[in-house]
Amino acid sequence: MKKLISALFLVFMLPFASAWAQDYSDGNGYTTIKTPVRTTNLDKIEVVEIFWYGCPHCYALEPYTQAWKKELPADVEFKFLPAVFGRNWLAHAKAFHVADLLGIEDKIHSDMFNAIHQDRKRLNSEDDLAEFFTQYGVSEDEFRKQYDSFAVNSRLSQADSKIRGYGARGVPGIVVNGKYLVTAATAGGNNNIYSVVDFLIEKERQAK
Repeated sequence: MKKLISALFLVFMLPFASAWAQDYSDGNGYTTIKTPVRTTNLDKIEVVEIFWYGCPHCYALEPYTQAWKKELPADVEFKFLPAVFGRNWLAHAKAFHVADLLGIEDKIHSDMFNAIHQDRKRLNSEDDLAEFFTQYGVSEDEFRKQYDSFAVNSRLSQADSKIRGYGARGVPGIVVNGKYLVTAATAGGNNNIYSVVDFLIEKERQAK
């Protein structure tokens, strides 16, 4: 009898739980970006995480991001976008773009966070980063060649333009389809960020 009552209680509560999970609006869960920023692939719903490797909050969000990415829907495209809100952020942003250009971003991304926040490695200079990249089969000469390349500097400029367009003032931040900005503050914590993101993805699906 107790099992039956418990089961009926769960069935009764499901509609309310579902309604609560969907109860997000501008200012409650996310912020609407005043002027939408054009996405790269119009056939996909774009999700962008703005981050900095030195940010402890970004590091804390990383496990949630990686878990969410494993179940990435076919109509969604996810990207990382390094921010440069301070002088000491630049080296990390350049390192990300180098890794992306060399096709090793997936291998190095979480390791960079762990090296900085767990192993307490500084990785704040070109020399430190060049040595770090050798662990992934990249020679120091190749790293230095890419580090100050036109391609990396162009990506830095494009990223800065997008982040300004998003109206982001800090990290981490998740942007959905160039229209909505989700942060731990708007979502009520890191553990709820991707619930809001999923809600906004569905909102964009319905809009199509």
